[in-house]
Amino acid sequence: MHCCNIMIHTRKLYTLLALLATAFLAYACATTPGGSSAAADNTLSKKEKAEGWELLFDGESMASWKGFKKDEVPAAWQIEDGAITLAGKGGGDIVTRNEYKDFELMLDWKISEGGNSGIFFNVSEDPKFQYTFQSGPEVQIIDDERHADAKQGKNGNRKAGTNYDLHPLSEPAVKPAGEYNRVRLVVKDGHVEQYLNGKKVVEYTLWSPEWEQLVQGSKFASMPDYGRYKSGHIALQDHGDKVSFKNIKIRPL
Repeated sequence: MHCCNIMIHTRKLYTLLALLATAFLAYACATTPGGSSAAADNTLSKKEKAEGWELLFDGESMASWKGFKKDEVPAAWQIEDGAITLAGKGGGDIVTRNEYKDFELMLDWKISEGGNSGIFFNVSEDPKFQYTFQSGPEVQIIDDERHADAKQGKNGNRKAGTNYDLHPLSEPAVKPAGEYNRVRLVVKDGHVEQYLNGKKVVEYTLWSPEWEQLVQGSKFASMPDYGRYKSGHIALQDHGDKVSFKNIKIRPL
């Protein structure tokens, strides 16, 4: 009888352990990026929808985008492997069809070896502008290891994740060329926070005395409208190098 009781208790223990293992795997799948229950690329979770996020790219259509000062997306920009990709030459920058003021932007970017690109905000399509950078501040995208521009500027203020040519990084956070990096950009009442791969790397306030001084010492000193707009388009830069963007989402603040 004692032997039978031990066998029964052992079976119950194995059953309990199996149930715990199943529960743990289900939890892991639901809370890790590779889990089967995690949100797929270019989608919104229920939580994100409830928080007011909207997709700027669903993995299949670039309907939320157009060429800078154009009606449609240039042919050089294509959808490859679920990402908006600059795959050709002469496309020019693309911008959101809508304009945004105070917002939180999230996206993933991947740059080719030796490549250069950028993310701009508060971009104006006023006829007097030829380029997005004449009005919009830039979150820098670049291959830090191979592109010469990343080693220029002041105090590393042209490296990936910087406020280009103005604010350097508080700490390094970029991944190597060919890997995706996640950007979070928060703009509220002129206050800007830039995150790269989960780290806050830049923080500043537009039009503050510090900002004005930095602009005057930068390549934008000769551009009187640079950074002056309080709302505008989001732009993705064609710098002539292959670059990809996915999981692009935004919410108003």
